[in-house]
Amino acid sequence: MKVYLCAISNISSGVCNEDCAFCTQSTKYKADIARYKYKAIETIIEEAKKAKAAKAIGFCLVTAGKGIDNKILEYVSQAAKAVKEAVPEISLIGCNGTASLEDLRQLKASGIDNYNHNLESAKSFYPNICSTHSWDERYQTCLNAKEAGLNLCTGGIFGMGENKEQRMELLEQIASLDPMSVPINFYHPNPALPLPQQIISQQEALGIIKEARALMPKAMIMVAGGRELVFGDAWPRILEAGANAIVIGDYLTTKGERPDKDLTTLEQLGYEIATSCHE
Repeated sequence: MKVYLCAISNISSGVCNEDCAFCTQSTKYKADIARYKYKAIETIIEEAKKAKAAKAIGFCLVTAGKGIDNKILEYVSQAAKAVKEAVPEISLIGCNGTASLEDLRQLKASGIDNYNHNLESAKSFYPNICSTHSWDERYQTCLNAKEAGLNLCTGGIFGMGENKEQRMELLEQIASLDPMSVPINFYHPNPALPLPQQIISQQEALGIIKEARALMPKAMIMVAGGRELVFGDAWPRILEAGANAIVIGDYLTTKGERPDKDLTTLEQLGYEIATSCHE
């Protein structure tokens, strides 16, 4: 089996006015994280080069905030063009919140290949985690990304207090979008956040991955945030359960495993590292 690797660059951090209860980037909760408006494009390019050297085929440009305004659009477009020029073989992912069809078309023209916008939770659970924008806006952005000709990456966060039925509801709603990639995140507790300070069990997490694979047999099932927290060194169990992609390196505001350690583990277990998003 081939395993797909993706890396994240948090290019605008901790400056979000939304109230998503799972997110340390919300200014409402005053979590102890790095906060900055724009990361230097030279730094983004260096991160992209390191990601490519670590065998990542995807590189995600993530901004904090509800969605795309003119300044964010200009900044992400500029960053995308610069990264594509410096590392032309890497597949660029935009993750910039709710977006119109026109905005997404401009991102695609700037070099963005894929758009990541997670549904985060089942529609029925969403009022428990956010009051400042609707679940429907998220779903519409996913539809817009597909109409703009971008590959869609959409998933969610599990372990926020939802029940089993709502987990299945979320997976079915993700599947209805027929995404190329499905990021499966596990909630990472933080004392600044209002959600339960508990970690989902490995058994529950593996069950979610298995259900995702059954519902979306052709999708890239990517285990992202919370992988190290939930599984530790036992994380290769996710591959046996049906995942075929991971995020390497650090996440938005939490630390990840060293990419070289993940690569060594994969090689020792006999997995092949994918060299293209469409293998």
